[in-house]
Amino acid sequence: MPAVVVEDITVLPRIPEPDPTVTRHRPVRGITNAPRGFEGEGFPVRRAFAGVDLADLDPFVHFDQMGEVEYAPGEPKGTPWHPHRGFETVTYMIDGTFEHSDSNGGGGVITNGDTQWMTAGSGILHIEKPPEALVASGGLFHGFQLWVNLPAAQKWSAPRYQDLRAKEVALVSSSDGGALVRVIAGDVAGHAGPGSTYTPMTLVHATLSPGARVALPWRPDYNALVYVLAGHGSVGQASVGQEARPIQTGQLAVFGPGNTVTIAASMQQESRNPNLDVIVLGGRPIREPVAWMGPFVMNTREEVIQAMADYQAGRLGSIPAIHNAPTTLVESNGANDPVGANNAGGSSGSA
Repeated sequence: MPAVVVEDITVLPRIPEPDPTVTRHRPVRGITNAPRGFEGEGFPVRRAFAGVDLADLDPFVHFDQMGEVEYAPGEPKGTPWHPHRGFETVTYMIDGTFEHSDSNGGGGVITNGDTQWMTAGSGILHIEKPPEALVASGGLFHGFQLWVNLPAAQKWSAPRYQDLRAKEVALVSSSDGGALVRVIAGDVAGHAGPGSTYTPMTLVHATLSPGARVALPWRPDYNALVYVLAGHGSVGQASVGQEARPIQTGQLAVFGPGNTVTIAASMQQESRNPNLDVIVLGGRPIREPVAWMGPFVMNTREEVIQAMADYQAGRLGSIPAIHNAPTTLVESNGANDPVGANNAGGSSGSA
């Protein structure tokens, strides 16, 4: 699991130990297991947010861990052309390579540690696929895609694309020097990530060595979620009235109120995954109604129906001429899901 690595973690700035006089460790409210499924043309995913109330996820609505899978030659898969409106997609590659193109002419190639941040806003068409060379050779594929909701006032923003390279990510270490913390967006202990977000949020990828612990200062007005990409450990701080909870690959922890998120790696890890790898994310809740169907995340049923009509009428853009790219638009996997305010239907929508 390379993403961004450093030869000597001790040279990095360290996150100071929290001041016990002002620290309020966030308690763990619940842990859920991510079911497995398939996305796009058939690549395997874990649905990290399945079974979690949208109110606990706000401002996020969807999270897929893509892979980890070792493809044979000819097997790598992506997604065909499909629409989005009303939110942002954040695609982070840990292993492998993904190409992105959209109807505005944006796009690029992301690989180990890179992030593709697309604001769908008022509407866009896009495609994500492995490059031809990877299809021919096969190889490792692992990453995630996060959907970040937009408030009503910004759902009609002009689409935009951010190409965030691994070298731009802020790198810090835990106070014990045993955890590498990559800040992709937001701020951790004064270290800011490169992502520019409409919805205030923080996104972190942390790798903890066996026995390491990290206490991340976390804005009290943000929610807090930890998803385990690989490994075993615990979340939460054992204290009066609280306990540290065990957690492992494919599980999501939802935290209660406080200003510090604590994560620790077990001393014993599997040989295949020698470290604990986690995604830590949180944002300022939008607290608006959510009407969601497949690739559209809006505030009302009528807005979702209008988005589908606009898509079918070609008002969300047209497919540019790209050599060897599929030229067929597809309906979302969630196109027949029910639509309603505060409804989580459509969680299997295309990436």
